[in-house]
Amino acid sequence: MIDILNSLPNLKVYGTPIYFIYLLLAITPLVISLYFGKRLVKYEVLVNIVFIYLMFDASSWPQLIALIAFLAWQTILVLIYFKYRKKANNNLIFYLWTLLLLIPIIIVKVTPAVSGKNSLIGFLGISYLTFRAVGTLIEIRDGAIKEFNTGHFIRFMAFMPAITSGPIDRFRRFEKDYQKVPDRQEYLGMVEKAVHYLFLGFLYKFVLSYFLGSRLLPMLEAKAMFYSPHFTWYLVGVMYVYGLYLFFDFAGYSLFAVAISYLMGVKTPMNFNKPFLSKNIKEFWNRWHMTLSFWFRDYIFMRFVFTATRHKWIKNRNTLSSLAYLLNMFVMGCWHGLTWYYILYGLMHGLGLFINDWWLRLKKKHLKWLPHNKFTEFIAIVITFNFVMLSFLLFSGFLNRFWFGGKF
Repeated sequence: MIDILNSLPNLKVYGTPIYFIYLLLAITPLVISLYFGKRLVKYEVLVNIVFIYLMFDASSWPQLIALIAFLAWQTILVLIYFKYRKKANNNLIFYLWTLLLLIPIIIVKVTPAVSGKNSLIGFLGISYLTFRAVGTLIEIRDGAIKEFNTGHFIRFMAFMPAITSGPIDRFRRFEKDYQKVPDRQEYLGMVEKAVHYLFLGFLYKFVLSYFLGSRLLPMLEAKAMFYSPHFTWYLVGVMYVYGLYLFFDFAGYSLFAVAISYLMGVKTPMNFNKPFLSKNIKEFWNRWHMTLSFWFRDYIFMRFVFTATRHKWIKNRNTLSSLAYLLNMFVMGCWHGLTWYYILYGLMHGLGLFINDWWLRLKKKHLKWLPHNKFTEFIAIVITFNFVMLSFLLFSGFLNRFWFGGKF
């Protein structure tokens, strides 16, 4: 049986142009149906099942089993909490249920740090699905979700275009969008945007990302490692090339996910909005990986500030926001992985957000004479861009090899 599964073809999500040929052919009936104002719900379910299966079949079949078990675990927990929430709202129950939802991702993140091997229950996209489930639980707890349909929740969690690489949608937004079939004019506008996103995604992923990540970056890394651990300008080249590669690769995936979602009649939120034009680090996080950034803002930063204010833990508002920034970005760093460079990356951005707020207060109170014009905005963009690039060098893990030979 295992040999049969290993012999099956595996389609890497958005990994090759041939994948798009199969996918576009498969969703063509959905596009035609939506043009005439109807959703082929059962056919859409079939397409989702087939393509999820092809993502995780062949040698990846253990990930498919992990995905099915994970979806069952998350769905059962959210359903039980929804029924409980109709009768009561105990804080300890909510925190316990949140922890239960987080257990799979905690195991996946902790296992490599402890054993040096990847967890058997891990699969591509587990982080994004965890965020969706926990966000749904929080909205149920807040009373924002009044009705809960198990099948609809599974559809939301296993929505094929965004299952492995995001963006991170919210159940309430997705459900409202899905239930409203766009009229013909609106849908034609969505198709037009989808075509634009597909072409832009191809440019990002298959041209720019490929050149930067597969051609230029390995060459610069090899040159830099030759002089390791001493600084050379090759290391600076690694910093900029990796940062740009990371953006074009991830933004390309996100554009593909949004484009296919639009063709399937769902307006999945955008993930990037010209982040390298940001004038400060706070604006950067309003433009970079926006669905993740907004998730952390709403469910960690704002919750911490609200709880600390209600219990009067910290009276000074500026001190409170600074601690919230550090906590928020520390957790984000840990989410990426329990390694020194991911955690330091998170703390670096938390400190950057704190310094940004301090600078804005200082400028408003004592430096009103400073000009605000196109030139100063350009300087701000340059400073922010270089700070982000430096943080991406840290995020890449290359410094772990460069300084320590990858031992940590």
